[in-house]
Amino acid sequence: MRIVVARRVSQGFFLLLFFWFCLVATVGAGFLQLRGWPINWLLSLDPLTALGTMLATHTLYAPLLWGLGVLALTLFVGRFFCGFVCPLGTLNQMTGWLARLTLGPKDRAEDNHPGRAQAVKYALLAFFLGCAALGGLQTGLLDPLPLAFRSVNLALLPLADPGVGVVHDAPRHYEGVWWIGLVFLAILALNAVLPRFFCRFICPLGALFGLAARVAPWRIGKATDKSCGDCRLCESHCEGGCRPSGTLVVSECLLCCNCLDRCPSGRIGFAGRASAAGETALPDFSRRGAVALLAAGAAGAFSAPLWRVEDAAGLGRSPLLIRPPGSLDEERFLARCIRCGQCMRACPSNIIQPSVTTAGLIGLWTPVLNYRLGRSGCQPNCIACGQVCPTAAIRPLGLQEKLGQGDYAAAGPIRLGTAFVDRTRCLPWAMGRPCIVCQEVCPVSPKAIFVREVFEPVRGGRLSLAGARGATLALARPLAVSGNAASGDYYVRLLGAPEATPVRLVGGGGTELALAAALPGAAPGREVEVLIHLMQPQVDPARCVGCGMCEHECPVSGLRAIRVTSENESRSGPGRMLA
Repeated sequence: MRIVVARRVSQGFFLLLFFWFCLVATVGAGFLQLRGWPINWLLSLDPLTALGTMLATHTLYAPLLWGLGVLALTLFVGRFFCGFVCPLGTLNQMTGWLARLTLGPKDRAEDNHPGRAQAVKYALLAFFLGCAALGGLQTGLLDPLPLAFRSVNLALLPLADPGVGVVHDAPRHYEGVWWIGLVFLAILALNAVLPRFFCRFICPLGALFGLAARVAPWRIGKATDKSCGDCRLCESHCEGGCRPSGTLVVSECLLCCNCLDRCPSGRIGFAGRASAAGETALPDFSRRGAVALLAAGAAGAFSAPLWRVEDAAGLGRSPLLIRPPGSLDEERFLARCIRCGQCMRACPSNIIQPSVTTAGLIGLWTPVLNYRLGRSGCQPNCIACGQVCPTAAIRPLGLQEKLGQGDYAAAGPIRLGTAFVDRTRCLPWAMGRPCIVCQEVCPVSPKAIFVREVFEPVRGGRLSLAGARGATLALARPLAVSGNAASGDYYVRLLGAPEATPVRLVGGGGTELALAAALPGAAPGREVEVLIHLMQPQVDPARCVGCGMCEHECPVSGLRAIRVTSENESRSGPGRMLA
């Protein structure tokens, strides 16, 4: 089999595997659901994730050892991952090929000439590693694997699935997803400018592989330094811009193997020796190049604290910053999260959202809970997000630990935050209208939301009696109340008898009221008062777990009358209720 055919088969296999892992990352035991598929295996192959989390946390999560294995293999054979495996690289190669179908060999060869701008990705790598060294892991913003998973999980699949209905029976929505989609489309569109533009100029993972490929004993190169003519077919089909016809830029070779396949004289091969026509590499490690890389790394290191601008200003983090159950404390969470979107895709309630402003600049596109979006709050029996997190930024919880049962009974359930009733917006508190939705949907037992029962006079509810006959009262003027007077929430009390028990209003209208029982002392000329029975909700912070069911179901549109904030969360001391 020709090496190019093998490379295309490999690319096709890993691209389909990537899309499959994205598709099945949903809770369930069906064939098109999670059911044990190793959906994080491709993410585990990423050595930049392994290196970044090692620098940020000084530990290595065991599944990321795969990535170090990939890096070790790159030290021997060069950037095989870029040419044979990377799904984003495959998409870039496909779109670049389509965009250049009409160009001739000379034009394509000119486009593929190496340039100094290809060293930019090494500066980006140094910047990201500098950030990680001080705990600000930002590699996921441009690392091709998290970027690809984030884009497909949050932007592409939600657009496609409602029309197909394969996975979700309801549309999925993600906050600020247009920016994620635009970045992905821009990366693909740039291939019309130059083939694999992102891979050549931006990709920090490619830069890491490029550094490793400098010392690889096996590499592509010319077998002889003799001139091979001026056909430049190898350069016209080169994906990395590494100049295979002359002095090879060894760090930029993506192992696409097109030059081996296209060379009519067979003078280009893959062997355990340097190219006979000479070699060079990026980045330039001369004094100027080294200073530039050190400056980029220092900029990343010094910028990491500045990204926490809210903390630097003494403002603290937003109380709306609620992380998924099992999340590490904020500092360690940000040192591990790679913004891949796996937890957001897996969440059956669609409440895990990419942060746009809630977590600040340092937390861009990290997962936060938004109880207004999605289908409900955080389900008590769901632990999917922790099971699919590839770096353990969200710990894989057991159900007993989340619910505070069994061995975890002493510690209690995992608390995401605490619900607070806004008495200026709550219907029973502020508007005298019956509502107990939040108390009804609270899943905690005994419930974290309890009610205070009160009887309050309704507006215009003081009336004179024209007569009384058993349980029926005749009024001097009609009663006007908002809502159905016979709903069971309205009561009548005789004025001047403060100890009298109110009697429920069960029917009637206009100038006649029907009560559930006779009103003692009722007589013509006496005054009665119509009351509304209200159950005003209150929250027991000792029982509330911050699941958000109450906030999601609250009937008050706009700003909800009951809202969850991160106070009293389990994961960190600063989020506790009292200072």
